[in-house]
Amino acid sequence: MTILVTGATGYIGKRLIPFLLNQGHTVVCVVRDRLRADKSYAEEENVYVIEADFLKPETLKNIPLKIDVAYYLIHSMSNSSKDFESLEGRCAINFKNYIETTNTKQVIYLSGITNEDVLSKHLRSRKNVEDHLKSEHYALTIFKAGIIVGSGSSSFEIIRDLVEKLPFMIAPKWLNTRTQPLAVRDVLAFLYRAAGNEAVYSKTYDVFGPEIITYKEMLLQFAEVRGLKRYILTVPVMTPKLSSYWLYFVTSTSYKLATSLVDSMGIQIIGKTSNINKLLKVNPITYKEAVELAFEKIEQNSIISSWKDSMVSSGRLSNSLHKYVNVPQFGCFQDQRERYVEDEDVTIEKIWRIGGENGWYYGTFLWRIRGYIDKLFGGIGLRRGRTNPTELDAGDALDFWRVIYANKTQQKLLLYAEMRLPGEAWLEFKIRDGKLIQTATFRPRGLWGRLYWCSVLPFHGFIFSGMINKLVNVEPQEAALTTENVSNL
Repeated sequence: MTILVTGATGYIGKRLIPFLLNQGHTVVCVVRDRLRADKSYAEEENVYVIEADFLKPETLKNIPLKIDVAYYLIHSMSNSSKDFESLEGRCAINFKNYIETTNTKQVIYLSGITNEDVLSKHLRSRKNVEDHLKSEHYALTIFKAGIIVGSGSSSFEIIRDLVEKLPFMIAPKWLNTRTQPLAVRDVLAFLYRAAGNEAVYSKTYDVFGPEIITYKEMLLQFAEVRGLKRYILTVPVMTPKLSSYWLYFVTSTSYKLATSLVDSMGIQIIGKTSNINKLLKVNPITYKEAVELAFEKIEQNSIISSWKDSMVSSGRLSNSLHKYVNVPQFGCFQDQRERYVEDEDVTIEKIWRIGGENGWYYGTFLWRIRGYIDKLFGGIGLRRGRTNPTELDAGDALDFWRVIYANKTQQKLLLYAEMRLPGEAWLEFKIRDGKLIQTATFRPRGLWGRLYWCSVLPFHGFIFSGMINKLVNVEPQEAALTTENVSNL
């Protein structure tokens, strides 16, 4: 079959595609930005990447008409727009209108469990999307899941941050809310086994794990898997705003996502039973088993996707990376340093391992201080880290940077700053003519931007010089023989 996957660079979409390919299907991936498409797709003869934006109907014309099944996996959990419900509705309507012109027989949508009378605005929006997707031209299959547990999922990473950093927690009362977490492997099984299965046409199913537990129990079971002893005291006095700040400062989440999660975690998420497990031969594993499996993936460095790499995890970038590929030259401050490279392969590997647990090679404590300051001013700080310790792709999160361009063959890495700044900043590494050229570019916004650059200039001389020396293995006495240039406006 020919299968269309929207949200192909998202947490679920990126993991679903390999299963579909293994079943022998042809997969059409719809992405907003071709730069973010998995580079392995170029090597797959049964994968086609289409650039389109469902908020812009005119961009959908390149999607082929010969489609058998389409997955609708577009969500905006951490979208900062106050009008995100309307945006999600428009996306769904534009998707339906176009899909109705194709040969599509089935649309599969991953929604959220919505069995309570009072719903969070995100669950309410997903329920509205279900209504928007209904059509007489194709069969709609809806799977409604609660908390999804897997390496790189937002719930997993937030729980990991809380458990591994806090031996004792004074937590909000919503930790006593009951839910039915589901392993990501089981979510994927439901999704790919439903493709083309007429038994699930025009049906809606709640999908959930085998146990009903509270968020507090999830934290304690997670601690048990990690061999940690943790104590949790829940208090009724924490307002939603205080709860959001609590999550924001302790974990790697953004404030917008923390607010969305707190809004949702006060709602009990219990699914309605059905015959779907038997029908699709899926036997969901327990929460603790899902956590253990997630850590196996982490230890093997085989995390396929992470919520941190979502373009809305910081809210600073638009969905297109193309806009930031060409670093501006005019009206900018620039710190450029050059060093002769002893071994190009070694230097490239060092560059590709920069950030995360490996740090920034020199003055890492100053990077951490900058991360703390960023958090205090509502930014993302350094806690996002990186998804893979050795590989980088366009669109990946890298501490408080975003990878804009990464090409080992061309020996070039370009990062864009997602930290709080009175302007825009880029950091570029490239090897040319036997030299590593490291360039920090800052485009200031008004007087505050210019004052900011002047205030950090002394630290740049220390950090950037030390970092490039470490990358090329240059000794301090040799650094005087190399090139450094700091240009002002």
